[in-house]
Amino acid sequence: MKTAPLVNPGPSLNADELRRYSRQIVIPEISTQGQERLKNARVLCIGAGGLGSPALLYLAAAGVGTIGIVDFDTVDETNLHRQILYGQSDVGKNKVDVAKTKILENNPFISVDTYFERIDNKNAQRIISGYDIIIDATDNFATRYLINDAAVLLDKAYVWGSVNRFDGQAAIFWSAYGPCYRCVHPTPPHPGSVQNCAEAGVLGVLCSTVASMQVNEIIKAITGIGEVQVGTMMIYDALDSEYSKIDIKKDPNCEICSEDAPQKSLLEDYEGFCGLGNEISAGDLHTMLEEKRDFLLIDVREPEEFEISRIPGSVLIPKGFFLDHSALKQLPMDKEIILHCRSGIRSADCLEIIRSAGFTNSRHLGGGILAWEKL
Repeated sequence: MKTAPLVNPGPSLNADELRRYSRQIVIPEISTQGQERLKNARVLCIGAGGLGSPALLYLAAAGVGTIGIVDFDTVDETNLHRQILYGQSDVGKNKVDVAKTKILENNPFISVDTYFERIDNKNAQRIISGYDIIIDATDNFATRYLINDAAVLLDKAYVWGSVNRFDGQAAIFWSAYGPCYRCVHPTPPHPGSVQNCAEAGVLGVLCSTVASMQVNEIIKAITGIGEVQVGTMMIYDALDSEYSKIDIKKDPNCEICSEDAPQKSLLEDYEGFCGLGNEISAGDLHTMLEEKRDFLLIDVREPEEFEISRIPGSVLIPKGFFLDHSALKQLPMDKEIILHCRSGIRSADCLEIIRSAGFTNSRHLGGGILAWEKL
């Protein structure tokens, strides 16, 4: 789809900028005017992990004038095979701080805003409203629905991406021209039915491939060149090196972007909507431990993770034992059960399993041990 340029040209390029971007400016479709549009653009990247890392590097290298980064995570050694912004010396540091340093080193002519916080329904509209276009580089369904709804309400375009093992997908959702994320996925998948990267794995280089697809769409939207892939799902199979596209349509009955949609407002509980409710905060868990309440705290990570760090009083039952239901024999019916993992994703999956088996007096730690370590 051909769209008008999303951003007006900004201030004239100085001599250093003309030299830096010369190989891009010489492309007739971009030219100096297109580069000035990029300089004047404000792009928000939500998530600085597998997709966010290469996306941020390419946004900076392309000369996007202002880049925002939202992430509440710290660098972990398991990130390093795919999150190319980070190195061994960055382990334990806040991703947004490291990312800002690295991309300003790549391009000192741009500005970087950082938000070391979890995006939620209290801050999403405030943060997103200040940007022209959004990259959704997150890895959980609750946040994807939140970003979608905020983008629709604020009339913003955003480019979504997803990676899993050898499979990558990308799409630009822009309700002014085509479908939003809810048009394609009106309801979330059942918790635990879709494995995340920690469980299924991901080919590291695939992240850069999909992130490049995302940034390509952003450059085209900002400058108004080429055909922006609104209404198209772009799919890449890294194992067979095959690209494909499928058409996606706007849902005339979409509850958020259709003309007849009811009063539009952000949902109050996205994690509940996605079946990830029944959470306990790190602060509340700390209080329960301090008060020595009678409950069972279970760590569903792998043994090697448990050896590195653990919450006092927790017992280890890896997620695999929940998947084959053998863990159910070890659980008490007469006391509360609280599950936790690294970030809250695996424990949410396990929670769904045990609640379905009748252990309704159960919760999981929102944000996992990462949230606990920030206390």
